[in-house]
Formats: sequence, C-alpha cells, structure tokens
Amino acid sequence: MKSLLLRTKALCQRLLLPVVLTVFCSTAAASTFISPDHSHFLYTGRIDFSKAKSPSLSWPGTSIKANFSGSSLTIVLDDQHGKNYFNVIIDGNDSSPFVLQAKQGEHRYLISSSLSAGAHSLEIYKRTEGEEGASQFKGLVLDASGKLLAPPNRPQRRMEIYGDSISSGMGNEGADNGADDLLSDKNNYLAYGAIAARALNAELHTISQSGIGVMISWFDFTMPQFYDQLSAVGNNNSSWEFSSWTPDLVLINLMQNDKWLIDNEKRLQPVPDDAQRIVAYQQFIATIRSKYPKAQIICALGSMDATATEQWPNYVRKAVKNLQDQGDTQLDTLFFPFTGYGQHPRVAQHQANAKQLTAFIREKMRWY
Repeated sequence: MKSLLLRTKALCQRLLLPVVLTVFCSTAAASTFISPDHSHFLYTGRIDFSKAKSPSLSWPGTSIKANFSGSSLTIVLDDQHGKNYFNVIIDGNDSSPFVLQAKQGEHRYLISSSLSAGAHSLEIYKRTEGEEGASQFKGLVLDASGKLLAPPNRPQRRMEIYGDSISSGMGNEGADNGADDLLSDKNNYLAYGAIAARALNAELHTISQSGIGVMISWFDFTMPQFYDQLSAVGNNNSSWEFSSWTPDLVLINLMQNDKWLIDNEKRLQPVPDDAQRIVAYQQFIATIRSKYPKAQIICALGSMDATATEQWPNYVRKAVKNLQDQGDTQLDTLFFPFTGYGQHPRVAQHQANAKQLTAFIREKMRWY
C-alpha cells in the first residue's frame, strides 16, 4: 500500500508540473513594458534625452505625464544617489500622491496593482533637486492588456523660474517647529511657483538650487555660472539649448543667500558696496534678457528675511530701474513679504506667495 501511494504521488507531481510551469510563465509574461521613448509620454523641464531610452531628470519639478489603461502600474527608475523623492499622481489626485523614495541604482517600484478598469492619468514629478542627484526614467510596466493612450495636452503658456531654496521648496513640508533640511520634506510640487503655474495652466521650468546666490553661494558656484546647464547636478559643462523652449514669462527670485552670506556671515571679501551689488544683479537680469528678448521678466525677492527691510528690495528696484532707463519695458518687481518666520517657508507661506504671484501674473499677462 505504501509503495502504491508513493507511485501515485510521483505521478501527480509529474502531471502537475506542466500546469505549474504554465501558470508561472503566463504570470511572468502578463505585463506590458512601455519604453521611455514612446511618443505618448509628455515630458516637462530640462531633461537630458541624450539616451532616449533612459532620459535623465535632475531639476526640481521635472515631470513625466501619460494616460494609460490597465489595473496595475510599476515605474522603473535608475537613481544616482538614492536621495531623490518623486510624487506619483494617479488620476489627478495630488492631495494624496504616492511618494516614491528612490533607491540607488535601477529598481522597479510597484505603485498599484488594483486600479479600476478603464483609463487613468499619471504624473511622475521630481520633488527634489540636482543636489540630490539625477534619476533616469527607464519606463513603465503595465498589466498584459495595459497600454499608453493619447497624451495629455501640453499647456500653451510657459513660465520659467530662476531661484534658490525658496523656489525649490526646501523644507516646505516640515513641521513649523521642526527642522527643514530633511529630503522627505522638500516638495517642489508645493512650492509657490509650481502652485501658481498650475493655477495659471502654464508649463513651468524651475531652475533652482538651494544655497545659490548671484554674487556668492554656500558652495563654489553662483547662478550666473549655473543657469545655462542641462543637468542640475553641481557645476558642470552640460549646456541647455535656450532656443528649444522659450518662456512667455520669467521670474527671478534670488539674492536671499547673497544677503545672508554678505551681511550676516561676512564671507565675501572685500564686502561689495551698494553699487556693486546692484551691478551684479543687473548683469544677471541682462543675461536672461539676452536669452529671451520678448519675455516678461519679474524680478522678485522673498519671502525670507531679505525682505525684512527695504535694503535688498531696493537693490532689485534700482537694477530694474537702470535697465528700464536703457529701454527694457518688460521688467517688473514683486516682493513676497517676510512673515517673521525664521526658517524656510512652509506650505502655507508658499500658498500665500502663490496667490500673490498668480494675481500679479493674471493682471500683467491677462492670463485668465
């Protein structure tokens, strides 16, 4: 009897093996890979496409949008340092995005395996900066019946921001009484510029770096050395092709770090006088103007302590006035008030600044 049972068990195992293998193989094959060079992806920002199948995202706010069908979604990324964070927004639900913390190297990230039947929208949005390194997008994995649908429409209006940690969104999701240097609390999606751009239905490029200044930074390069790069990872020799994307409006929010490092830290020696500060800022504005002869340029400042007094806003005003006297009629100033809060602006302050900026742009550009 025992030998009969053993022979029966062996027979069952032989009979079941093909079934198990069939189920395993069909499960492994039950997916659809979407390459990054698919024409239905909508990319936004300064993205390096030198490798079409692994475009590199480094600037804050660079994003990938798509429409797709299917019940599951997996994102494939190859991250440089394992320090980047992304918002993954499904079906426009940006109030509770999937926050993806990238690991170093190439990995697959399952976002959902239980999406409802039908069409869905996707946005992959880089929360962090070039300071955290670049991340290569390696594609999507959908279920076997999934596919990319026609892409969303690209906004017709275009905005660009040159800024520092304020424009990046440094620490904006931190507690009011807590630190603001955690990478998980840096969310460019909720920075004032990004909020305003969405309200105005404008495509936005954010060229920002925490700690950067016009004359001096917390590191060994300044915005005049950094602004024209394709890659945001440190000071490098990459070059952005300005003719490839021209904004209707440019906002420049710099000089907070200059103010701190020159007046508070005394790190720039000899200390520049008022005239030298004005000239340095004016030269950078003129450089941006040379790239975009027809763009409206807003020279902004705030909302940290550079606007606590009129000293630094007056440098901006004087530089703008000088350029206006030279015939530039498409220059404005805008100052975000200092609230007395001693750290980086939190989301509530970004929202207030965005409201101020949106109203100003609506009036100036007639973007209703």
